[in-house]
Amino acid sequence: MMRTLVTLVLLACALNAHALDAECVVPSKPGGAMDLTCKLARKGLEAGARDTHVKLSYMPGGIGAVAWHTLVSQRRAEPNTLVAFSGGSLLNLAQGKFGKATANDVRWVAAVGADYGMIAVRADSPYRSLRALFDAIRRDPQAVLIGVSGTIGSQDWLKMAILAQHAGVDPKRLRFVALEGGGESFTAMGAGFVQVVSGDASEAALYAGDGKVRILAVLAEQRLPGVLKDVPTAREQGVDVVWPLIRGVWMGPGVAEADYRRWVDAFVRMQASPDYARLRQEAGLYPFSMTGDALTRHIKQAVSDYNRQAERFHLVR
Repeated sequence: MMRTLVTLVLLACALNAHALDAECVVPSKPGGAMDLTCKLARKGLEAGARDTHVKLSYMPGGIGAVAWHTLVSQRRAEPNTLVAFSGGSLLNLAQGKFGKATANDVRWVAAVGADYGMIAVRADSPYRSLRALFDAIRRDPQAVLIGVSGTIGSQDWLKMAILAQHAGVDPKRLRFVALEGGGESFTAMGAGFVQVVSGDASEAALYAGDGKVRILAVLAEQRLPGVLKDVPTAREQGVDVVWPLIRGVWMGPGVAEADYRRWVDAFVRMQASPDYARLRQEAGLYPFSMTGDALTRHIKQAVSDYNRQAERFHLVR
């Protein structure tokens, strides 16, 4: 009898070895790319493991700063809390926008995919190309408001400034409106508060299907598949700018090694599953899988690279 009971317990443990319950914190308002990252992680983890449940929560503020400082200072050892990040998060670190925080202050778990920058206008906009947009800015900079996630120096601000430089327009002439996340930027453009959105391809894919948005350019090496397949690159339009970024999740610095490795392994299994490529594509992301120690090394190099870019515009604090 005892042997049978032990066998049943071991079998139950084996069946539930991959069962996990988690919270994925979105460090922005709903509707943007950070939201998309957590939703993709939830779909992938729940599809790949029995009895796994991922709850989403929203903690906007400071373009990720509120979530960063809350988790690092108050919730640093929670074993099942994940936080979404993007290239914008790494740029903020590089510029000192999270205070004295560095890439060493959290535990980097997994990258779930790659994304690219893009520039969008309303479908009824008179601007049908990057050249038309920058010609209009040259004529009357006050007439073109550009919605960006974050303030001066944010990722959306920086890629628009770099585009302007390459197009022969002084970035100081650009007029930006600081918003909280890609969802808010597209909402503002739909309401006519801004005429342009500098954002990411994954965000654009969410809004381009209803015919109300025109994507002027994607900042990729070549045209992207899927919903944006007919959108030209900036390079095709004579503006040689490429802006790739990664999306993923991190955990607090006090998380135990065993719990951290458990989540790294969970994402390794998720990304190896046959369905994950489809889920990633549906989310508007492109292949980029990296976890644990390899991801941590990649993040540190990326922060160093962003630091050099930011210094060009005197943005490092």
